[in-house]
Amino acid sequence: MKRVLLERVSPSPGGLLWVARRAPRRVVVGRRGTRIASLLRLARHSIDHRSRRPGMGRHVLVVLALAVSLLGGCATPAATPAPAATGLGNGWTPDHSLELQYATKFSVDFYDGDQAPCPDRENLAACEARQYALVSISDGNRYLVVPQGRPVPEGIGDGVTVLPLPLTNLYLAASSTMSLVVALDALDAVRFSSLAADRWYIPEAKAAMDAGQILFGGKYSAPDYELILKSDPSLAIENGMIYHTPEVKEKLEALGIPVLVEQSSYESHPLGRSEWIKLFGVLLGREQLADTLFDAQAAHLEELAGQPDTGKTVAFFSISSAGYVVARKSGDYVPKMIGLAGGDYVFSNLGDDTATSTVNLEMEQFYATAKDADYIVYNATISGQLQSLADLTALNPLLKDFKAVRQGNVWCTDQDFYQDMTGLGQMITDLHQMLTDPEVPDQLTFLHRLR
Repeated sequence: MKRVLLERVSPSPGGLLWVARRAPRRVVVGRRGTRIASLLRLARHSIDHRSRRPGMGRHVLVVLALAVSLLGGCATPAATPAPAATGLGNGWTPDHSLELQYATKFSVDFYDGDQAPCPDRENLAACEARQYALVSISDGNRYLVVPQGRPVPEGIGDGVTVLPLPLTNLYLAASSTMSLVVALDALDAVRFSSLAADRWYIPEAKAAMDAGQILFGGKYSAPDYELILKSDPSLAIENGMIYHTPEVKEKLEALGIPVLVEQSSYESHPLGRSEWIKLFGVLLGREQLADTLFDAQAAHLEELAGQPDTGKTVAFFSISSAGYVVARKSGDYVPKMIGLAGGDYVFSNLGDDTATSTVNLEMEQFYATAKDADYIVYNATISGQLQSLADLTALNPLLKDFKAVRQGNVWCTDQDFYQDMTGLGQMITDLHQMLTDPEVPDQLTFLHRLR
């Protein structure tokens, strides 16, 4: 049986939405200003498509919420965003919140529901696998992670996307989060990647794609919707790049695929990025393993606590195909890692805005500031791997005059550096060892010396 209910709901920042709902998921099928007939067609198409699959013949409810612009006969300005919602809205009180040391762009509150509270208050992570988890992301989106075998709670507030565990057939379009999934031994939860196999530097991801376990689902800005839909994914995971193509996010949601936009790149502390493994531990049912893995990275920083500044300056950059020097802005997480390792980034005022993390410099401008830097770290992730000083100086002869080149203090990142969010504590240790150890080996975890 299928039925359509016309319901008036309160406005959202983008105007009221047409919503198709198939419990426990919500599917946004249109926004303010969209014609009713078009929305009805899209809603019916989405429902018909999903109900044709095996096991989808159960009751389907479509809730169509009438937009303000349609009620008034003309477009109206977007409403002022409401304050961020808190709690589940059903009267439940959280048992505890996920402990975070550095991350500020997400939070997780755990609820017992109708079960007894966690008896071991010294080991809350042991109870989290059976608790409901309310995930709040800094972009305002909220998700209720429902433990396997437990019902979806009644009376939860609007705007909470329900994610019953286990999550399966994920479309992973935030490439840096693949390292988190691999570290949590949950690669079998991923079915689609926005990167082709030859663009992965994470061996497990590349092998899974070569074996056909993970399929190329189209890049983040142009997903293969038809292919992805066939596997009925529980979730699409995007990064901030999706805001450049918001229609993609809207269409994924219109097709019944919840979207989570991870915000790790907006974390101000380097280990805030790594701490997102705790969120993925919640999503993938690996909470205790996530805690263990993050604690190992935090230990690197604890070991360096109290170490004096080395006074050594570091230039971190790459050279584009057009000949520009691509340097990290001073407020970026890479200069912060250099500082935590005891070094000083050679550019102290290169811009701290978060709109972009890099700036292009003419070689002459770069030369004036960086030629006397004690160390060079070449960013091979962007422009390709280098193996020797000759490879570096071939990019621009002026580099031969740099102090670090003359003294042999030139290092290069390995190409998996930016795809590995799990090892930023180790990267800080690598940088510290580079700056302080006279017997440092030529190959570290994420760096290698150019000879």
